[in-house]
Amino acid sequence: MSLVPRFFGRRSTVFDPFSLDLWDPLESGNSPFFGDTAPLARNDATAIANTQLDWKETPDAHIFKADLPGLKKEEVKIEVEDDRVLKISGERKKEEEKKTDKWHRIERSHGKFLRRFRLPENAKVDQVNATMENGVLTVTVPKQLQPKPEVRAIEISG
Repeated sequence: MSLVPRFFGRRSTVFDPFSLDLWDPLESGNSPFFGDTAPLARNDATAIANTQLDWKETPDAHIFKADLPGLKKEEVKIEVEDDRVLKISGERKKEEEKKTDKWHRIERSHGKFLRRFRLPENAKVDQVNATMENGVLTVTVPKQLQPKPEVRAIEISG
């Protein structure tokens, strides 16, 4: 069940106030007037282009996890741009087809993906690290320790 209704072709299972994904009215399936034209114009890159990520915050870090089966770490790029925007992108190449091959079904996706997240002020963007194990990308962004507010006792006069 979606917490955010699907109006213009974008489907989300979680409200993501930090996402910088932009709605493109010219993108296939995004027209509220012509219905979902996506089945006619959708390409094979749709599934990987909508790569789903999990973002959790622990007391020490922000942790992003993405399932990227079949991708090597060399095919994934992680950047911090504009000081506080985490950008995760990559590409799965299309398998070469030989004229002698007879395909019965093609379901695995290929193409490029790109996700951006605006990081909160407490993120240490200069200490971002990433690992990729068994097709799962984990990006860890450490958090700055918040200074404890100074508590000062006030003497009551009178």
